Amino acid sequence: MGTTGDVGTDMRSQLVAAAVSLLAEEGPGVIQARRLAREVGASTMAVYHYFGGMPQLLTAVREEGFRRLDARLSEVAITDDPVTDIGRLGLAYRQVAWENPHLYDLMFGLSTPGGYRPEAHAPPAESDGSSSQRAYTHLVDAAARAIRAGRVREQDPDSVAAQFWSVLHGYVTLELSGHLDQLDGLNQVLIPMGINHLVGLGDAPEDATNSLERINTANAES
Repeated sequence: MGTTGDVGTDMRSQLVAAAVSLLAEEGPGVIQARRLAREVGASTMAVYHYFGGMPQLLTAVREEGFRRLDARLSEVAITDDPVTDIGRLGLAYRQVAWENPHLYDLMFGLSTPGGYRPEAHAPPAESDGSSSQRAYTHLVDAAARAIRAGRVREQDPDSVAAQFWSVLHGYVTLELSGHLDQLDGLNQVLIPMGINHLVGLGDAPEDATNSLERINTANAES
């Protein structure tokens, strides 16, 4: 027979999973305590008992989103070309966003499901053990490898990673909102923008182009 702690953990997990599924299937407008409780066969008070309220539950949902992002980025193989690796991390990131755009919006504060905002969330710090920091670390590590390989000028890997993340996040946000529908976004926007940014960071134009052209773009088709 499960302990009280096991039951609580299971109910928390069920409520978070229900919220993730509803975001994917019906969008943020249905994320309310009553609807979530109904999805898991519990009373509305379960939300408040196990989380304290909707903002805290949405914080857990956001953490789950970053956990899934971290898991996907962990699957990207490390090769002898760190620039290609950065590009493949970018495509994996893009795939995660397309799989559940409303969850992606919540992760970055772009939506307020049910009118609720998650708890205040600071940017990931080096000492932070959250899923968001673990996901971000994949970019930092790839940036550090690119610097050691001489593909990027010597500088703080965290700064380089933050630049790549900003470029990628801006692109994905525009793409999800339909603003790039008139273009082949991947080949006309993201990859050329990545090449331009790498050259600005010190890579040779031909090397940057060759590395990013090695990316398997078939996996990024939405």
